[in-house]
Amino acid sequence: MVVKKKTAKVEAVVLEEEKLHELIASLSVDGGEDGVRLVAQTLLSCLELSEPVQQIQLVKKAGAQLEALSEEETDGALLQACLHTLSLVYTSLQAKNPLRRAIASALSSAPAWLQEQTISSLSACLSDCLSNPTSEQYTHIVDTITACLDGFTLGERCINKLLPEVLQFLHKGLSEYLHQNSGLTGRHIAQAQLMQSCLAAVKTSVLVIQRSQETISAGLRAEQNRCKLEDTFSSLLGCYTHILTDEEFVQSVQSTAGMAVVLLIRSVMGCGDEVASVVCSLLRSSVGGLDSAPRWLKQRCEGLCTSGRPPGVSLYLCHGALAMLSWKGALPGPQGEELLLLVPNTLLDLDVSIKESSTAMVVARVLTLWSSAALDCLQAGMQPCPHRLQQSLSGGSELQRHLLEHIYSHWEHPLDGVRHQTRSLFRNLLLLHQHTNPSVSDPAKDPYVTELTQSLLGLEWHMRGKYGSLGCLVELYGAGHLLDVQPQLPSCLLGLMGDQTLAPYASDLLERLFVSHKAQLAVGAGAADETATQDWMELWHQTWVTPLLQVLCRARLDQTTYILDYFLPKLLRCSPSSLAHMVRALQDTTPACSTGPSGSRGALGALMTCLRAARAQGVVPSSKEGLWGGLVPLSLLQQALVHKHDQVRMDALGLVCESHRSTEAVTSQEMDLIRHFLPPNLNSQAPGVRQQTVSLLKKLLCRMKDSTLLLQRRLIQEREQEQRDGDQHTLHLYKEFLRWLCVKLLEVLLPGSSFSKCIMSLHLLCLLGELFTFSTGPDVFALGEAVTSAHAQNVLYCVASNFLEVKQLSSTLLRQLPPSAVGLQVPERTRSVLQAALDLSTSTKPFDSVTAAHLLNLLLHQPDLGLALLHCAQEQGLEFRPPSSSSPTQTSEAVIFELNMLAVVQFLLRCLESEVSRAELSLLQASASYPLYGRAHCITAVLQHLNTESLSQPEQWRCLVSELIAVCYRMSDVVSPVVQSSSPEGLIPMDTDSETSAGLQRILQEIQPRDTNDFFTNARELDTECVDDRTQTQTTHKPPLNTGGEGYRVTAQMVLVCCWRSMKEVAMLLGQLCQSLPLHCTDDTQSGLITEEQVEGVGLYFRQQLLQSRHRGAFELAYVGFVRLTDMLCRSGSPSLQQLPARWLSEVLEEVKSSDPSSKLCATRRSAGIPFYIQALLSSEPKSSSCSLLKMTMRELIALAVPSANRTTDSSTVPQVHALNILRALYRDTRLGENVIPFVSDGMQAAVLGFTSPVWAVRNSSTLLFSTLITRIFGVKKGKDEHSKKNRMTGREFFTRFPALYPFLLNQLEEAAATVESDSGQVKLHPSLFLLLLVLSRLYPSPMDGSSSPLGLAPFMPFIIRCGRSAVYRTREMAARALVPFVLVTQVPSTVHTLLQELPVRPGPGIQQNHIHGTLLQVVFLLRSYQTDSHRPLPAGSGIAEGLHRRMWLASRQNLCEVTRGAFLDVLVCLCGPKISLLDDSEVGDLRRETLSVLMDSDLITSDSSSTTPGPGATQYLLSLARVALSAAVEIPDLWGGPQPTRGLLCCLLQCPQYEVRELALEGVLRRLQEEEEEEEEEEEEKKRRPEWLDEITLSNLTGLALHETHPQCLAKVLTVLRVLSSSGELRWRDGARILSQEEALLHLLALAQKSVHSVELHCAALTLVSQLVVQLVNCNPQGVSAVACLAEWGALLCSCCGEEQPVEVKLMAAEVLVSCTDPLLTSPHLPLGLSTSLSLWRSLFTLLQDEDQDVRDSASDYISNVPSSLLSSDVTGASVCPPMALDSGVGLLCRLFELWGQTPAGILALTEWLLGDEEAGKDTVSDEDPSMDEEDFLFEKGDLNLWAEPVQWVKLLHGHIGSLILASGRTRAPGIAGQDQVHRIRTLSTRARTKALGSQQALDSLPALPQFSSPMEHARLVLRHQKATLALDVLERLR
Repeated sequence: MVVKKKTAKVEAVVLEEEKLHELIASLSVDGGEDGVRLVAQTLLSCLELSEPVQQIQLVKKAGAQLEALSEEETDGALLQACLHTLSLVYTSLQAKNPLRRAIASALSSAPAWLQEQTISSLSACLSDCLSNPTSEQYTHIVDTITACLDGFTLGERCINKLLPEVLQFLHKGLSEYLHQNSGLTGRHIAQAQLMQSCLAAVKTSVLVIQRSQETISAGLRAEQNRCKLEDTFSSLLGCYTHILTDEEFVQSVQSTAGMAVVLLIRSVMGCGDEVASVVCSLLRSSVGGLDSAPRWLKQRCEGLCTSGRPPGVSLYLCHGALAMLSWKGALPGPQGEELLLLVPNTLLDLDVSIKESSTAMVVARVLTLWSSAALDCLQAGMQPCPHRLQQSLSGGSELQRHLLEHIYSHWEHPLDGVRHQTRSLFRNLLLLHQHTNPSVSDPAKDPYVTELTQSLLGLEWHMRGKYGSLGCLVELYGAGHLLDVQPQLPSCLLGLMGDQTLAPYASDLLERLFVSHKAQLAVGAGAADETATQDWMELWHQTWVTPLLQVLCRARLDQTTYILDYFLPKLLRCSPSSLAHMVRALQDTTPACSTGPSGSRGALGALMTCLRAARAQGVVPSSKEGLWGGLVPLSLLQQALVHKHDQVRMDALGLVCESHRSTEAVTSQEMDLIRHFLPPNLNSQAPGVRQQTVSLLKKLLCRMKDSTLLLQRRLIQEREQEQRDGDQHTLHLYKEFLRWLCVKLLEVLLPGSSFSKCIMSLHLLCLLGELFTFSTGPDVFALGEAVTSAHAQNVLYCVASNFLEVKQLSSTLLRQLPPSAVGLQVPERTRSVLQAALDLSTSTKPFDSVTAAHLLNLLLHQPDLGLALLHCAQEQGLEFRPPSSSSPTQTSEAVIFELNMLAVVQFLLRCLESEVSRAELSLLQASASYPLYGRAHCITAVLQHLNTESLSQPEQWRCLVSELIAVCYRMSDVVSPVVQSSSPEGLIPMDTDSETSAGLQRILQEIQPRDTNDFFTNARELDTECVDDRTQTQTTHKPPLNTGGEGYRVTAQMVLVCCWRSMKEVAMLLGQLCQSLPLHCTDDTQSGLITEEQVEGVGLYFRQQLLQSRHRGAFELAYVGFVRLTDMLCRSGSPSLQQLPARWLSEVLEEVKSSDPSSKLCATRRSAGIPFYIQALLSSEPKSSSCSLLKMTMRELIALAVPSANRTTDSSTVPQVHALNILRALYRDTRLGENVIPFVSDGMQAAVLGFTSPVWAVRNSSTLLFSTLITRIFGVKKGKDEHSKKNRMTGREFFTRFPALYPFLLNQLEEAAATVESDSGQVKLHPSLFLLLLVLSRLYPSPMDGSSSPLGLAPFMPFIIRCGRSAVYRTREMAARALVPFVLVTQVPSTVHTLLQELPVRPGPGIQQNHIHGTLLQVVFLLRSYQTDSHRPLPAGSGIAEGLHRRMWLASRQNLCEVTRGAFLDVLVCLCGPKISLLDDSEVGDLRRETLSVLMDSDLITSDSSSTTPGPGATQYLLSLARVALSAAVEIPDLWGGPQPTRGLLCCLLQCPQYEVRELALEGVLRRLQEEEEEEEEEEEEKKRRPEWLDEITLSNLTGLALHETHPQCLAKVLTVLRVLSSSGELRWRDGARILSQEEALLHLLALAQKSVHSVELHCAALTLVSQLVVQLVNCNPQGVSAVACLAEWGALLCSCCGEEQPVEVKLMAAEVLVSCTDPLLTSPHLPLGLSTSLSLWRSLFTLLQDEDQDVRDSASDYISNVPSSLLSSDVTGASVCPPMALDSGVGLLCRLFELWGQTPAGILALTEWLLGDEEAGKDTVSDEDPSMDEEDFLFEKGDLNLWAEPVQWVKLLHGHIGSLILASGRTRAPGIAGQDQVHRIRTLSTRARTKALGSQQALDSLPALPQFSSPMEHARLVLRHQKATLALDVLERLR
């Protein structure tokens, strides 16, 4: 976004009356033409003018006249008056006024002889200002001083002349500011302004001292004024010290003060080494080096060296030293060198002690500044660098190591400023290393750089800091260096582009790499010939373009989005010629790459992506010679525009729409492509795709608009007729296209259109309105003419949509459409729409009130609205007079709008008042008949459009505001008892006159006390006799009413919704009033509509609601209103209002602290609204302030939240619970952002310690706080994996950011670890152990961590290992998980060895199984992490294999504990299971042999049937055995010694009695089969061979399991395995010795599929296998298959799986089955399944193509790739197309099949039945009888299940295809020879259709007026029924 620079505002000179007269008098002289008089006259006329621009011109003229003066012709007094005038005006002008610049220029242009006089004149005026200023003038004078030093030489000389006075004035000003600051607490705006003034004063003092160095030196040497100057300096230094040490000051002021201190010392002491000595002392806070300073300076500096100074002081002094001392040009002296090395160490010490992120930002910036200063020093001198400096700054030194540690712990910092600075620091460190070692130029020979590169590349890729550092290495050493170290880098980085968080970093690094690589290759090739250039370009393409194309073709689409956004454009910018290479490569691709796996975009998609990026970059040649230089055929583009994958369609559309030139004409081909694209793509479910479509079409329309303007200009200028005709033709094409687009979009806005289609059409129509307008006049396109009245009415009815976005867009569009088409100006129309809006505003359905508000806002522009309101008022019997204008003759549109608004609000207010009065009598009746919230919502919505700048009726508005506020309070009083009761969700307050009221009152009495805080101390029980009453109350009531005996029905839900929504609307209305209306002050009579007292009253109302409401909806929305109010308080000019937040905050904190049992605060429901109240008050504090309220609140809350010994009573737990709940809300609040980070450590301590509380409520709140803090520290979970590395931090970074947690977590862990010893056999659970392990498992050691790190993770390890001995299984597991991150990859072997040594070598009496289990778990977790991280075997001689051999007894029956047996086996699986083991071959061979012998001897193989019931852990043990067996028998049998020893293992697994083992075995088999399938695909062998391990016995075991398995999951897995096996050939089905035929197997499995509907997994597996067998049967014998009886049953079962109500998994399975059946069954010319089954399957396929779930639709649309190409129409290829296209093609295909099968007449009738909607035959009768069906029972009416399908479009599609089929059949044969039964069917259908048409028409007529608003769903349903019936009748007529 380009932000325009603010231009300075020119204002005229404003002088005091007296001064102005004096000046005019001194300049008024009679005639004469000499120079001075001319100047005087010019200045005189300048003073008399009031137009600032003219004044500037006159001042410039005066300057020119001054310049022309000669020394002879001067009138001294007059000249003096002229100079005085200019000087006086100069000093009186406001800052940044251009007039001041003009005067400075005029004064500077005075000739040399006049300059002294000018200076004395200006000095006199300045001195006058400085002499006795008032405090209001300080800022202005400071600005004037700054202006004098801003490029104005004379001004600078004046300041030098008046130096003592200026410095004294600045001291006086600063002292005044420091004094004022202490009295401004709580007034943030005033405080912020004061900080600005203070900053300006300090900056100016710095500027003055900098520019007056010579004067200062001379003054300090002179005798007479020296003391005075020293005193002034001393007092200034005192002010700076005060600012530095007072933490109330904002950082920018403190930072500038730090610079000022150093500058002052330098000015006083000169530039020698002594200055560095003094600054060193200040940094060290020691008095040692101050001796060389003058005595007064030494005294002041000692004041800065106090021990208790804030840590920030040294930071700002470091900044000052770097900014104000000179580091360039010469090497520093010994003290300077000392200072240069002291600064980084001081900063690094600060690194650990600071908490605020903003301070971390300053530290990072100052460190970067230091590295630049050090570079300057090294680059400076010719003489060699001092040895110590060179040593300290070169790579590998102690200092460099510390700095690198700082970089590694900050490169992931949440503030991007800090990350950016650390990257700059890293670059500077590399440069320092280069400068200190200039002899080594090759990075490969530099051990420091090589080691650094390897360690950086070895880091995890999710660490974002790594990318910037690698980028620096590329910049300084070239890409070749990195590619030599890691050749796979390009593909690796491209693989990361799928992750949104990493894509920008990866693409940035990729860009640096390929640009640098290209440059390196070019330099390497030198000025060689063309073939050499081609060679190196080919190498470059191989390195960068080939991996890109592979990823684009093969990867999933969501992974490649960011490649298009970030990477492709950069690559094409670097090498435009690569496009031709890409297009060639993609059009020549092998078929394997061209389709790509499902879910990828394939070569076509990749081609579109590349072309789109190229066209947007302007790389593709313009479209003169065919589309884009003929690079791509049109048919390919058409395919891509309707491709199945969203992203391919978007890329193709981007290619059509995007262009490098905004005025490039749109060709007719492009318009045709859009016509092809739009219809199937309007109904897109994905919001992202809709957004992209609209954005791309906007680019096209903008191009059209810009090129139209160009063409029109050319038409005027063009001479040649041919050119003119061409331009005219293009404009004509544009007009046709835009009209087509407009009509196409308006036509789809019918009742029953899907949400996505409406939203897309409305978006595009609004765009058309914005860019071209719907004018009906003589405009070039006149789009308004294409809009009919019916179109406009449909847009109006869209306002009734349930979707807010549709309402908003249609309202916007209606204002753009031609008023004549919308027709709201017709009085009857206005009246009917107004009546509809008023009816909707009292509806019990919440979204109706939103519709009402939109309708009212549409009517506000109609001049007759007042009369219509009057008419409605008379009908309702309301007293109402519409307000009228004071001058009725000429009322402007704005006045009409305001009067209408006033009238509407008054009318709604009158209605609301009467309804509130009735609700006060009976809330039940109000809930059922006129819930109050609708009216209030409408009032708020109407007031949002009020322009308070120019009101014609302020008095009326003021009265209205008072009445509104009063009504809001009344409304709130009516409903608040419900939302404030302790159980609002189920309460019906009864009417006062109802007989059950007494019972309810008793219940309320019983419930109410549980609200207060003595709920914790003595909860009460309900009286037993009330229980009956209560159950009675909970049910539905029909109390008698005084309304003529009419009954009404109210549910508890209705009452609750009425109450909380009313509370919500009251909150929104009051918030709106306070936020948007101007404040009415007592002294100011004119403007302002709301008074301070009213605002404060509203604040107190919100306070009461937030602190007492119990219903979450009520207090969350009261919070929204309250935030609006606090925003306004902060910005208001009234001091009393500004201080309210601070006052309210301290009051509520006091109340929380005291929280006695009588307090009304809610202690349950997470403290209800209290956190919201405090959040709102704190978020009103400006971000730039010192956040004193936040700091004070956090300190108080943390003190309350941390348990302490002296607060163990019940009365102290309630404040603690509140504090924990409030803290949780504050840590979660994003607006407080980084400001709460300093308090995270304390919060974490409170949460962990809260776990030790005996009170459940405290522990519960601590849990919530803990989880919030985990998210705050480690970020929002970025994936499903709980332990993903993305949500982790290096230990160093964690403890650097939260240093206080280091000792705390260590002590807590030590304490917890001491309790886990389970020798005694007793379980001791330390409450916070789990939390500690959870936090620690989120940390991991950085390979970059220095061993010397004071915050290392090593001390935690022994305690974590100790926790593995716990008697609690989950604790042992957590300890194992938490240990992994603490062990570096290189230390894993030694740690595992140490752990194994702790295990007993033989069984013995004192063995602790918990200890063994904990140790084994730790070993397993460590080995697994080593496997994934290191990718290399364990080092030889690690002793692990030997350690395991010696402890093999743990896996055998000698070990009685099955849990530890299983754990030991898991360790063995880790080492023996993988193909590439972690051990060397000989070791792993021995280990496998021993493991196999243990396995053969185990319970799995030699199961003892007489054994007792399995003990705890038995199943786990068997599963561990099964994993070993699977590895040996299925996964890698060759490595376990071939098939002989492992034969029979798989059968044992499949026959194991434990279903878990069978399931694991089947999963293993399935996985292996799928792997082998993939391997065979890659090898592309002709014959599929069965694997060796799958022998006949195993196969018969599998088929036997399929027939007899009882466990559903196992059965599903068996069937899936058999499906994979049967896909490669026919299976032999055996049941023991008996062999089953295919048909018997089929019948058995079909019965199973029918019975297994309860289990989705089993149902899907069975049906898929059955379908595969059916296809095989048909393929064997296509003619005789109809004899198989079960085919119809199978068809029916498959059809039932496609229903809307089925789970998505079932529908996806059905889609896959139908796709696989397309070729053999559905499109077979033999019609193997018969007509009716085939038709029902086609019908199911069409149902799936209209399913709501996008995956189901996409999956079903794949059928088209299985259709024989001879059957497809010419415009559809077999490529994957989007579902709408597939649906259209499918119906067309079915019509062609009818002709192929010779079944045209039957086909036409079947399709007509579909059209009529046969499935509704049963339903219709019901709904005709009783259309109301108890509608008021359902407050939230459920719409259709499917929001995507559009029955209207489906009906039109069918009708169109039936029509074509009738025409085709009419051509081929005489239409009259239909069979007798067909004639009968036609008659029956006609009768049904007529009945249906008549019934739906009658139902439509019986709906109320404007049913589109009052009952939109019912209306849409009836319209659809009517349309179906009429279209069916039309078809049947044509058949006759």
